[in-house]
Amino acid sequence: MSHSPSLSAPLDDKAALKRSISNTLKGSAGNLVEWYDVYVYSVFAVYFESQFFSADDKNSTVYVWAIFAATFLMRPIGAWYFGRFADRYGRRLALTVSVTMMAACSFLIALTPTAATIGGWAALILLFARLLQGFATGGEYGASATYMSEAAIPGRRGFLSSFHYVTLVGGHVLAQLTLLTMLIFWAKPEISAWGWRIAFGIGGLAAIVVFWLRRTMDESLGEDSIEAAREGKAKASGSLHELFVNQWRPLLLCFLITAGGTVAFYTYSVNGPKMIQTAFAGNDVMTGTLINLGVLTFLMVLQPVGGWLSDMIGRKSLLVFFGVGGVLYSYYLVTALPNQHDPVLAFLTLALGFVILTGYTSINAVVKAELFPTHVRALGVGLGYALANSLFGGTAPLLYQGALKTDRVGEFAIYVTAIIAVSLFVYVFFLKNKGPNWLDGTKK
Repeated sequence: MSHSPSLSAPLDDKAALKRSISNTLKGSAGNLVEWYDVYVYSVFAVYFESQFFSADDKNSTVYVWAIFAATFLMRPIGAWYFGRFADRYGRRLALTVSVTMMAACSFLIALTPTAATIGGWAALILLFARLLQGFATGGEYGASATYMSEAAIPGRRGFLSSFHYVTLVGGHVLAQLTLLTMLIFWAKPEISAWGWRIAFGIGGLAAIVVFWLRRTMDESLGEDSIEAAREGKAKASGSLHELFVNQWRPLLLCFLITAGGTVAFYTYSVNGPKMIQTAFAGNDVMTGTLINLGVLTFLMVLQPVGGWLSDMIGRKSLLVFFGVGGVLYSYYLVTALPNQHDPVLAFLTLALGFVILTGYTSINAVVKAELFPTHVRALGVGLGYALANSLFGGTAPLLYQGALKTDRVGEFAIYVTAIIAVSLFVYVFFLKNKGPNWLDGTKK
């Protein structure tokens, strides 16, 4: 029986670093495409909503964001399924299956007839495809965060694992760049009519390349663990019973670490660009798109800096920086950015938020991976993240839209601040800056 290449083979320091970088790049490429498929929806929502819902329906925007939020309900299920799969049969295979599912759904959305042609079935197909993508994304986060943390060598784990969010944000950047390119050549009616289909189709085509890349990655789970799972001996691997009975403390910690980070991430990086898009609507559509592309690129570039810093000064320091900054800045960002019509000030307002956010995003994958032993790591990281992500992250764009319609934006900002404050409490009192952890094999 053939086995995938394994990271467990002994190597000298130079060869180990080279292999670690190679696997990081391959893992990152897959992550990039998966998250492009996630964000192409939010970036192009304003253009395709009239194709899936009646243009006369005043609630069509809310419906589009409700579907966006509904996909997060599938993330815990995807995290359980793929996490269990990855802990038993390997990270690489789980990641390959998830990207294939994402690609199929992107093609389905790109080819779906409009509501004018098939009525309500258009919205139902959109919902179905996005639910499946939510399922795949739930698996992608846990498996890729685990893989990239395990593939990184000690001493550089913060830096190398930060590329998990480089590519996560990079997916959003690519979606924005796709929109910018279309705006250069086509007017909004053309993008609304058929341009958005090209955007979804690009995600499907790119996944074919990623499928090949992921098949050439080394496997980070040991061959003995995979063999034991095949023979039915690894009862505890990827087991919910093992996770909830023996690993419930790190699971709860993972959930609470994520809560403030995910509500900030979706408020800053999804709602934030939407606020700019709205502020520069009309004749300034291109200006708004350029601002968003620039500031999201800035966020992407910040990630390795945060990861490198965490290797120097510890993970807790960065998380506390994020927590304090998020508590102090979120209210201002949410209430001031929608009314900021100066391009430079709009960029700087969101850019400062992204500096704060980097304290969480750059290191959250490795922080969570360090909490769990190998046999439940993908499941624990994925499920802890997905539960918090579904409750606080995916609902943020929908809650913000509701707050806009009911003139309660200030209350939404207070809600975001409160969730970040809870996570800040956890960062300060329940985390250590450096110490024994499961990834280094120093925790027993």
